[in-house]
Amino acid sequence: MSNSLFSKEMQNQLKELKGQLSRGRETASTDPENQKPTEPVALPTKKQVEKTVKRLDSEHIDDDKVLFMQAMAGVTPIQDNNTISPVQKPNINKPDATTLSKRAAAQGADTDTLGAGLSDMQALLNPVSGESYLAYKVATLQNKVFNQLKQGKLRWYDAVDIHGCTIDEARDAVTQLLSQAKKNGETVVKIVHGKGTDAVLKTCVNGWLQQIPDVLAFCSAPPKDGGNGAVLVLLKKAASSKD
Repeated sequence: MSNSLFSKEMQNQLKELKGQLSRGRETASTDPENQKPTEPVALPTKKQVEKTVKRLDSEHIDDDKVLFMQAMAGVTPIQDNNTISPVQKPNINKPDATTLSKRAAAQGADTDTLGAGLSDMQALLNPVSGESYLAYKVATLQNKVFNQLKQGKLRWYDAVDIHGCTIDEARDAVTQLLSQAKKNGETVVKIVHGKGTDAVLKTCVNGWLQQIPDVLAFCSAPPKDGGNGAVLVLLKKAASSKD
């Protein structure tokens, strides 16, 4: 690399500019009597000089940029690892009714105790309306606990939505949900049955739950959990096994 910061082209332009200025000064100082007539020398104007200096100055800046880029060659930028990961919202465990129904069919032995002997006819003989409030409890359950269930103060763990299911699919999904909750030691679950014009599924859920011994109580959910289109179900605690 040359020791000069100016390129050869810039040096030649500076020499040319200095030559024009020197010839102008020599012409002005020569004795006119001894000097042969020569063609007039055109001196650069002030604007031309400023334009040339400005261009040379910009080229000098470009050379500085080139030198800086050459000096920084091979330097790897530091990566900022202090990034904030997006917050993952917790997924509410809400099994699909069809999945639960198929699982119940495949694992029939697991749901025999909860779903055995459920009568659809008994449920359908006591129809309820879509807007009716459901409430049921066994005689031994304390009113205090039942009121907590109705007020939504007892946390529910799993839920299933049986909208659009047939009666058979809904029954299998409900019994599978209850069986799964019992196995996991969960005491409160939610069933979303909807309202509908005839409220057939709501009528069936109301009848089925009253036939299952492990159900201590159920009631229509608070508005934030589905209102009259869903029920919260309180189950017996699973007996702990002792060695």
